[in-house]
Amino acid sequence: MAIQWKAYQRLKVAARFAILITLCLVILPAHAERVRELAGFAGVRDNQLVGYGLVVGLDGSGDQTTQAPFTSQSLTNMLSQLGVTVPPGTNLQLRNVAAVMVTADLPPFSRPGQRLDIVVSSIANASSLRGGTLLMTPLKGADGDTYAIAQGNMLVGGAGAQAGGSSVQINQQASGRIPNGALVEREVPLNLGGNGGVIELQLNDADFGTVQRMVTAINSEFGQSVAYARNGRVIALDGPMDTNERVNFMARVENVQVTPMEAPAKVVLNARTGSVVMNSAVTLRRAAVAHGNLSIMIDTQFGVSQPNPLGQGETVVVPDADIDIEQQEAYLQIVEGADLADVVNALNALGATPQDLMSILEALRASGSLRAELEII
Repeated sequence: MAIQWKAYQRLKVAARFAILITLCLVILPAHAERVRELAGFAGVRDNQLVGYGLVVGLDGSGDQTTQAPFTSQSLTNMLSQLGVTVPPGTNLQLRNVAAVMVTADLPPFSRPGQRLDIVVSSIANASSLRGGTLLMTPLKGADGDTYAIAQGNMLVGGAGAQAGGSSVQINQQASGRIPNGALVEREVPLNLGGNGGVIELQLNDADFGTVQRMVTAINSEFGQSVAYARNGRVIALDGPMDTNERVNFMARVENVQVTPMEAPAKVVLNARTGSVVMNSAVTLRRAAVAHGNLSIMIDTQFGVSQPNPLGQGETVVVPDADIDIEQQEAYLQIVEGADLADVVNALNALGATPQDLMSILEALRASGSLRAELEII
C-alpha cells in the first residue's frame, strides 16, 4: 500500500511538472520574424512611372471635346506624327476618344523587355473606358526619362446603363487596368555594394532596440562582426565584393530570425469614419470620467391663418416651431486598465459612441491617464 502511494505521488509530481512546462511554453510565445519582414536593402525599391495618352474605340462614352479641348489637340498632334494633317480650325466632335493618365510601378532589377501591369484613368469627362484601346504611351520617371511604353486593350471591372433619364452603375468605369500592358525600355541603374562592398539595411520602422537585436543576430549568424548600427534605422553590412557571393550574403541576411521590440503604445483615430484602433501596449491609469450627450430636437408644424369673412386679407401659412433640449444624465465613472482587455471594458462601460470616444481619449491623454500616443488619420 505504501509503495502504491509513493508511486501515485511520483506520478502526481511528474504530471504537475509536465503541466508547468506546457504553461511556460504557452506563456512565452516566440515572436521572431525574418529580417526581410522588418527591413529592406537601400536602393532595392519600386519606382513610380506616369504618362499621358489616349484611349480610342469607345462606344460613344468618350470625352466631350468642346469641354475638353486638350483631347482633340492631343489627337491632332498624334495624327500629324503619323502623316495625317488636320486643317487648322477644324472642330473635332469625337465621342470615342478619351484622354487618360497611365501609371505603373517599375520593380527593382527590371530589365528591358519585361512586362508591367498598368492602371489607366480618365482625366476629362469620359463616362466609361470599357472596350477602349490605349495607344502607345511613354511612361516617365521622376527624372523625366522614359522607362517603359504602354499600349493595349482596357480591362474595366465596372458596368452601367441608362435610359429615359434613369441610370445605374456598378463600380468605377472611368478607370481600368491592362495586365502586362507596358514594356520596359530602360533599367534603373543600381550599384549594390559599390561603396567598398558596404550595403545598407534600412528598418521599416525606426527603433534602437530592434536595431541592436538585429545587429546581434546577424553577427551571430555569420560568426563575425559584419553588421554595424549607424542609427535607429540604418545598419551597415560589410558584404563581399564578388557579385554572386554578395547575392548569397544578402539572401542569408534576409532570413536571419530577429525578435523585434514591442511597438510603443498608440491609439489611432480616423476622424472621417469614427474608427478607433489601439494596440496591446495601451494602458489606463486610474481616472474618473463623466460623459453625457446633449440632444436638441426641433419640430416644426405649419398652421393656416384665415382672414375674417368680410375682410380683405389673405390666407397665410404660419410655422410653429417646438424646440426641446434634452441632456442625458452623466455620473462619474472610474476607468482603469492594465492591459488591452481592461481598457476596452473600461471604455465600453462609459456607453459612448465612437465619435464621443475620440474626445474622451483625448481628454484622458491630456490628464495623463491614457498611456499612449494619439494619432489622427
